[in-house]
Amino acid sequence: MSKRPSAVRRDTVEAKAVRVEVRSQEPAEALPESNSLFPWLLLLFGASGCAALIYEIVWFQLLQLVIGSSAVSLGFLLAAYMGGLCIGSVAFARFVPARHNPLKIYAYLELGIAAFGIIALVGVPLIGKLYVATAFSGFIGMLWRGVIAAMCLLPPTLLMGGSYPAIARWLGQSPRQSSRLGLLYAANIAGAVIGSIAAGFYLLRVYDMAVTTFVAAGINVIVALAALLLARGSDHSATTAATDRAPIVRAPGAMLVYAAIAFSGLTALGAEVVWTRLLSLLLGPTVYTFSIILAIFLIGLFAGSSAGSFIARRVANPRVALALCQISLGLAIAWTAWTIAKVLPYWPVDPWLAVNPWFNFDLDIARCIRAILPATLLWGASFPLALAAAAAENEDPARLSGEVYAANTAGSIVGALAFSLFLIPSLGTQGSEKLLIWLAAAGAALALATMLGNRTLMTKLAGALTATVVLAWGLSSTVSGLPWQAIAYGRRIAPILRSVLVGGDTDSSPLFVGEGINSSVVITQRGDVRNFYVSGKAEASSTLIDMRLQRMMGHLPALIHASDPAPSSVLVVGFGAGVTAGSFVSWPSVSKITICELEPLIPRASDEFFGKENNHVLHNPRTRMVYDDARHFILTAPDKYDVITTDPIHPWVKGSSTLFSREYFEMVRSHLKPGGVAAQWLPLYESDEETVKTELATFFAVFPNATVWSNFLDGEGYDLVLIGAAEPPRVFVNDLQNRLQAPEFRAVAGSLAEINLRSAAELAATYAGRAQDLAPFLANAQVNADLNMRLQYIAGLGVNSVSAPAIYRDILSYRKFPEDVFSGTGPEIDVLREILNRRRRIF
Repeated sequence: MSKRPSAVRRDTVEAKAVRVEVRSQEPAEALPESNSLFPWLLLLFGASGCAALIYEIVWFQLLQLVIGSSAVSLGFLLAAYMGGLCIGSVAFARFVPARHNPLKIYAYLELGIAAFGIIALVGVPLIGKLYVATAFSGFIGMLWRGVIAAMCLLPPTLLMGGSYPAIARWLGQSPRQSSRLGLLYAANIAGAVIGSIAAGFYLLRVYDMAVTTFVAAGINVIVALAALLLARGSDHSATTAATDRAPIVRAPGAMLVYAAIAFSGLTALGAEVVWTRLLSLLLGPTVYTFSIILAIFLIGLFAGSSAGSFIARRVANPRVALALCQISLGLAIAWTAWTIAKVLPYWPVDPWLAVNPWFNFDLDIARCIRAILPATLLWGASFPLALAAAAAENEDPARLSGEVYAANTAGSIVGALAFSLFLIPSLGTQGSEKLLIWLAAAGAALALATMLGNRTLMTKLAGALTATVVLAWGLSSTVSGLPWQAIAYGRRIAPILRSVLVGGDTDSSPLFVGEGINSSVVITQRGDVRNFYVSGKAEASSTLIDMRLQRMMGHLPALIHASDPAPSSVLVVGFGAGVTAGSFVSWPSVSKITICELEPLIPRASDEFFGKENNHVLHNPRTRMVYDDARHFILTAPDKYDVITTDPIHPWVKGSSTLFSREYFEMVRSHLKPGGVAAQWLPLYESDEETVKTELATFFAVFPNATVWSNFLDGEGYDLVLIGAAEPPRVFVNDLQNRLQAPEFRAVAGSLAEINLRSAAELAATYAGRAQDLAPFLANAQVNADLNMRLQYIAGLGVNSVSAPAIYRDILSYRKFPEDVFSGTGPEIDVLREILNRRRRIF
């Protein structure tokens, strides 16, 4: 039975509303000029993206020095940065009239960004002083961190957010509007790729944050001048006038498109958080690994958005393409989950075979491309398709681009915060990946729902929604968790798993596996040995060499402590296996043990499996646990201590170099009581000579009277313990021996005897040198400072180094028996002199 003419016309109108035709007529006078200038706009907006990514890296590093690097602090930084982009993109069309030349507005925005970028170099430290002077604890303190992040990041990011709709308005209302907007987005991401690589691999590695900032500001200024020149040579009055007179219009179902692209942003940033966590385990959490992951992610977005812009011009209904894109995302997320869990851990190349880090970077890039590129292509394509799906005739392009960008960014904020702060700690990475598949299905359902107004498609849409749910359920059931060996052994996983597959290493079993808000933890048992791993790194074990180091980090600074009576208050940076902190439990004089730990999961696990070795320090009434970034705690806490020491924290881990900087050591020194002592761990393994020299030079710059002590294995150096104090150290060997033999120090003596240090002479024999004697060795060594963070870049290049024995021999070659450090009479001092001279002859 045929339809009546009125019904046919109604269906035709509804179908046109659903398709949101992109092929509308544009003002003839706007077309030639837009065509001629469009390549220049792509270039300019790409340069803007490059500068923006450089700023993001620099600003995050600067602000982490103020509010800390905990997951909560990083969440505030991300929310402030992306929140500014979101607000700026929405606000532009509402507060900037179309009668103003958009290119001039864009130029002024770029100049403002450059100004804020330079101001940040001076302003962030000043705001940091305000923050320290008014720091709060508890929930109010957390909110205050967010306020500080917003004060620093919102002004420039508001301007960044407005730059996209500004250029979009210049393009006007053309038949290729949505495609061109997508290409602009792709160009911006292409610039961001260049910025991430330039900052991560060159600018911050070779120079510092000041130089890097001036490079970004210079890019902004060049872009602004070029935009002003283009604005002077063009006339945009016809299009802007038309836009100024146009009423606010939106296509039917546009709000559902906004919701769909918001879900796309949510899954994109949520997946980035999850996959960065997992890939950093497999590749090693150096600053270069994070730069590679970010660059591959952005490359995928660039390629995908370029392809999506091409597709948006050619499909009859971009909403169908957007829905298919979201459905395909479920497949891509499942692919990545399978690749990370089932392929990459068994990658048939051992990264430890190559000392050259650039060879390993090549492998890391290949693995990241295989794992995450497919999904990033689809997220990139989603944005231009959403622009086309939401577009309406005679709509202000600034409003369209701003609202779509804002929706995508808002979803990204939710995804990043939800997964990093709540979902990974509660669901784990495996559960989070399953949830990502369901969220992608939800985005597909929203895209399909935009077509519900056409009743002829109802049956098809119902079937498509049902198929989407079934597909999401099937795909989520395929997601597997990462092998516990990968969480434990990290970048060394391939040869270990291959050994397991052929029947080797079968006696290692996991006692504890957990994923916390900041780190992943594994504790294993192999024979009588328990091993403690954090995020793919061996942090401690019950072996003699590791127990020796951890107890030296506690007992050595306490015994060298200059004042009498013995130390009463100590601060331990990092909990680890708890052995360093637990060493102070045996000291009768210590009345307060403060432990600062970033990951709340670690103390609970260590107490269960290393409780005997750490004297159950977690439950000792003298212990105060602080769950925060140690640098932030020292910066804001007014307390002073007799001893400040560190549990082993690897300097090549991204972010850890802030605990090895000159400014950090100055903070430590300012929080020591008179006669107080600071102890710092320095690994010789997984380090090259430049890294070790930088660490020594930085510590000596703050503690010129520092001494060096060694934890050695079979005569070779393994770790160093640096001891710093305001005054030159004086070790009275006889008094030290008498103290160890006193009844009240029986527990201390017993703890040292368990690590084969049975006398004061044997403990003093671990002396390896001092600052003044090592001055020739450290000639021209660079100092790690807050503004350059040099250490994390050079340490990341030396992870595969095998030069520890040679470095140790070089250090010992400068050692002299220090008559002004060690004093005493009788056999104790004679034994010590003989041991030190003998060890020097050996090397």
